[in-house]
Amino acid sequence: MGSKNKLLIIGGTGFIGSYLTNEALSRGFEVTVLSLNNKKVNKNSKNVDFLFADIANLEKLSKVLNKNLFHHVVNLGGYINHTNFSKGGNKIFDVHFKGLYNLINCLNHPELRSFIQIGSSDEYGSNNAPQSENQRELPFSPYSAAKTASTYLLQMLNKTENFPAVILRPFLVYGPGQDKNRFIPQIIYGCLENNEFPVTQGEQLRDFCYIDDFVNAIFSSFENNNAFGEVINIASGRPILVKEIVSMIQNIIGAGVPKFGQIPYRVDENMELYADISKANKLLNWTPKINLESGLTTTIEFQKENINI
Repeated sequence: MGSKNKLLIIGGTGFIGSYLTNEALSRGFEVTVLSLNNKKVNKNSKNVDFLFADIANLEKLSKVLNKNLFHHVVNLGGYINHTNFSKGGNKIFDVHFKGLYNLINCLNHPELRSFIQIGSSDEYGSNNAPQSENQRELPFSPYSAAKTASTYLLQMLNKTENFPAVILRPFLVYGPGQDKNRFIPQIIYGCLENNEFPVTQGEQLRDFCYIDDFVNAIFSSFENNNAFGEVINIASGRPILVKEIVSMIQNIIGAGVPKFGQIPYRVDENMELYADISKANKLLNWTPKINLESGLTTTIEFQKENINI
């Protein structure tokens, strides 16, 4: 690719961002990572330029980016949090929507060839499964509302100004190195330590996508004219009960005592959240390659080797 392909990754020190950074370097991209702070920066990440700013702060973001030229941008900024608006959710909304708004205002548009927005399956809210991109969004929190508003802003810009945006809507991405507070790592650690640990009754149907498959979907979106202005689900397309995936992890490890029913379901939780991925097949020529058992086994082996990290 060479220096003519300059990639900016917002949130590049996080779980998905780290994988994306490594893959981009292997493909010859010139990578810049924008992060909130330097606490998670991997000092071994050579050939990566690191910038630090709060994307919700336009003045500081503008100074840091300073109209630098980027050909591709992937926005992984912000974090998942379903706090109510009156209890701090307004700040979450700002990070996701105002942060995107600020990014758009700070980028050098004429040179931009792809802007990949990472949305969320939470935008679907209580919609019936399998969730498809032609369903009207039903956000249930400031986080999902901000993601939905971001989707519509980018689609408007694509329609009116040919802004090269693609909105990828991941379901549950997992893999080695994910934060311990996420669902699959929590279950793995509980089983590795052979503990009793609380879980819900596990009757929810969910859709899990391995990290390598998701990163490949991002690259399939670059300079893809068919995908510009579109929302595209990225997932396995294969639903599984939460109880079944807990049992799979337990069986692979051969230990752990999950206590089903000790955690209540979230209020208004959608019990069936899994994707129709036919649009990704058609527009991105993308299909997931890693099946759940293989992905879980790889993730478990990593956690075994890094259990104290």
